[in-house]
Amino acid sequence: MGKRYPKEFRDDVVRVARQGGTDYKQLARDFGVSEASIYNWVKQADIDDGIRPGLTEEEADELREVKQRNRVLEQENEILRRAAAYFAKDISPK
Repeated sequence: MGKRYPKEFRDDVVRVARQGGTDYKQLARDFGVSEASIYNWVKQADIDDGIRPGLTEEEADELREVKQRNRVLEQENEILRRAAAYFAKDISPK
């Protein structure tokens, strides 16, 4: 993953990009970031502002957390399943 820029910096770049008058190539040189970063920041800002459909940053963060928690729960479930199978083999039916 690339360098993470502060939200205030990204917001400033988006504000300047939305004002127009300067293309992304020039903005990239002026701010020292890639054109792709500016494009992505403007796109995400449009989504967050309801201009374009998609997941807002908040929704994306929440989804990421839910997926991570789900992975942990699946791992815990697998451990418990294996432990149950291990202990069940020592129990003989009467």
